[in-house]
Amino acid sequence: MGRRAAGESPVARQILLLQVAVVVVLVVTAVALAAWDARRDSRDSARDQATAVARSVADSPFVRREVGTADPTTRLQPFAEEVRADTGTDFVVIMDTDRTRYTHPDPEQIGRAFVGDLGGAPDGQVFTQEYVGTLGPSVRAVVPVVDDGDVVALVAVGITVTRLDRQLLGDLPGITLAATATLAAGLLGAWLISRRLRRQTHGLGEREITRMYEYYRAVLEAVREGLLLVDADRRVQLVNAEAVRLLALPDDVEGRLLDELGLPPGLVEAVAQRTAVADQTYVLGQQVLLLSSSPAYWNQAEVGAVVTVRDRTELQAVTGELDLVRGLTESLRAQNHEAANRLHTIVSLVEMGRTEQAVEFATSELEVAQGLADELVSSVDEPVLAALLLGKTAQAAERGIHLEIAGGLPAELPISPRDLVTLVGNLVDNAFDAVAETRTTRPQQVRVDLHGTAGSLDVVVDDSGSGISLEDRAHVLERGWSSKAQEGRGLGLAIVAQVVSQHGGTLEVADSPLGGARFVVGVRSRASRPVESGAS
Repeated sequence: MGRRAAGESPVARQILLLQVAVVVVLVVTAVALAAWDARRDSRDSARDQATAVARSVADSPFVRREVGTADPTTRLQPFAEEVRADTGTDFVVIMDTDRTRYTHPDPEQIGRAFVGDLGGAPDGQVFTQEYVGTLGPSVRAVVPVVDDGDVVALVAVGITVTRLDRQLLGDLPGITLAATATLAAGLLGAWLISRRLRRQTHGLGEREITRMYEYYRAVLEAVREGLLLVDADRRVQLVNAEAVRLLALPDDVEGRLLDELGLPPGLVEAVAQRTAVADQTYVLGQQVLLLSSSPAYWNQAEVGAVVTVRDRTELQAVTGELDLVRGLTESLRAQNHEAANRLHTIVSLVEMGRTEQAVEFATSELEVAQGLADELVSSVDEPVLAALLLGKTAQAAERGIHLEIAGGLPAELPISPRDLVTLVGNLVDNAFDAVAETRTTRPQQVRVDLHGTAGSLDVVVDDSGSGISLEDRAHVLERGWSSKAQEGRGLGLAIVAQVVSQHGGTLEVADSPLGGARFVVGVRSRASRPVESGAS
């Protein structure tokens, strides 16, 4: 991990500061809006209260009677002050239609003209407004006093803005307490989020995270192996192009479960059990792959797994050819050993003066060997395959295995000699290994049936081994899996499945009459394959 750039703070701290700023702005804005709303509500409430009081005064019979007397102030002033005190308003002014006041909280203002607008009150309507009068800014309502259908006086009731502001200040502690609680809850939530984010980002800055991501991506794409990074939930988090190519993964592989990708069950199980798996060989389609898996740790805590994939297809092909050459070499060595024994026998007979018996022994051995070679050459026109089977016959004789070869093949077949040798050689080797496991309990027998034409090839190999379980047969048919790979004996069945797949053939596994397993391979040329119904 690189050193953090100078002046760069962790992402968690930056987000914490941003969240704190957002929370503070939101709380301050909410308090301001709440104060403004409370102020507006107080104005509306004062306007409604003033209107209600003014209506009550204007509808009073006492007021209608007194405004028509010669000295209305004498009796209306005490009445108005009593109403003002009882209703909590700041002024109750009863006036003539020409604005002359009959009552006022300040007696010096009685007889003077009313200050403010009357609106439609002289015409019988209710009028409200906020106006600066003799008592200062106030919310007021003006209501007409109607007698026999005529407006005979006006009633103005008002509440000063100063009183409303005092009431608003009385509500301010509650608003402040709610704002403080909201701010504290927001800051606590921001701190908890920052703490979790710090753990998840390991206290890194944004440039460092970006740089690490770019470097990791560059490394993933630069390596020649396929790489998959899987998290603790077995979801693919990172994958390079080579892994996508080798495993035939979909474009949207990142974020998907490992179980959904069609990978070998053994590998998926290893990742699930969090165990290390090294260089396990699998055949996917026409490719032979080496897959490894290892748990990944951060600060001694497991965070997932790293899966590596290597292509072994070409190497496996060369290895298969080398195994065939090695098998032929072993066959030649076995024949050379037998020939040396026979030669020593003939020399000893000659030295003993038994020349006739020496000639008879040499002639009989030559006839047997030549007869076997002639039989193979006559039944198998492909010389490379004939040489392979001849060598396998000698190898079987040396290992005490009874090898029977039946049928025959023409020179022209739907597959190349190289693939034919790979196919038959691996099936026979697999049969030899299978019967070797049961050599102490049953006879070692292997039978090879070969039938073919220019457009078809059928190979059946039976052995007297222990057979293959139904579960393993499914692996053989579906993925070219080889039980021998698990035991360190090679990948014979996997190579066979690969060759069969390349030529569009079939591979079937069944029980053999000899007591072991039977492998049936069928390959057809494109021209001889049956046309599907409905094809044009």
